[in-house]
Amino acid sequence: MKLSVDTHTHTYASGHAYSTLIENAQAAKECGLAMFCTTDHSESMPGAPHYWFFSNQKILPLFIHDVAVLRGVEANIVNTAGDIDLPESVDRRLDWMIASFHEPVFTPSDSKTHTQALLNVIKSGRVDALGHLGNPNFDFDFEAVLTCAAEHNVAIEVNNTSLRGNSRVGSVERCEAIVQLGHQLGVFFTTGSDAHYRDDIGNLALASELLAKVGVDEAKVITHSPRQFLDFIELRGRATIPEFDGL
Repeated sequence: MKLSVDTHTHTYASGHAYSTLIENAQAAKECGLAMFCTTDHSESMPGAPHYWFFSNQKILPLFIHDVAVLRGVEANIVNTAGDIDLPESVDRRLDWMIASFHEPVFTPSDSKTHTQALLNVIKSGRVDALGHLGNPNFDFDFEAVLTCAAEHNVAIEVNNTSLRGNSRVGSVERCEAIVQLGHQLGVFFTTGSDAHYRDDIGNLALASELLAKVGVDEAKVITHSPRQFLDFIELRGRATIPEFDGL
C-alpha cells in the first residue's frame, strides 16, 4: 500500500534521538514523502523538552526542504483518568497529537488498568491517535479500545519500529491482531516510522505490508495521501491549513 505521510518522528529534542528537524525534512524529501509530522516526546519522558517547546512550534515554517511539516507531539499517558503530560493550552498550537504508554512514565500494570487509561484518553477528545499499541507490556482489551477509537475518530497507529521485532519485543503478532480487529471495526489507521535518526524517516515498509496483508481499505488509512491526512485532522476538529491546499 502506498503511504505518503509519516506521522511519528523524533528529533534530538526528545533526548534519545539523534537528528535535527531540518535533517529529518531533508531525509523526508530524499525518500519521496510529501508530508511528515514532527512528534517529539513530551516532558514526562526522561530527557524530553518542557511544554514551551511544543507551544512554540507555531514559529516553524510549514514547508522545510519543500516537504510539508505538521507540528506535533508524542504525549505520555500518565494515569487511568486518561491525562497526558501537556497543558490543554498547547493543544490549539499543534496539528497532531499522539498519546502513548511509556514504561518510564506509566508503570505497566494489568489489562483492566491499561484499558481504562486508553478509553479515557480517547474520550478526552485531546488526542488524534494512539501510538504503538502492540507493546505487550501494556496489554489491553482490544475490542473495547478499538470500538471506542472508531466511535471517536481516533486513529490507531501502525508503528513500523514495533514491527521489526527488536523493539518492544513481542509486538509483531499483537500488531497484526490489532490491525485485523481494527479493520473489522472500521477504525482509521495512521502509520509512523517512529524514527529516532534521519535515515529511518519514511521507513514504513512493514506497516504498508501489514495493512495490505489484512486488506485494509486505503480510505481508512489516513497516511495514504496528504489529502486524506488533512481531511482526517479536520474531521478531528483541527483548523484547516490553507497552505497545504495543493497537496
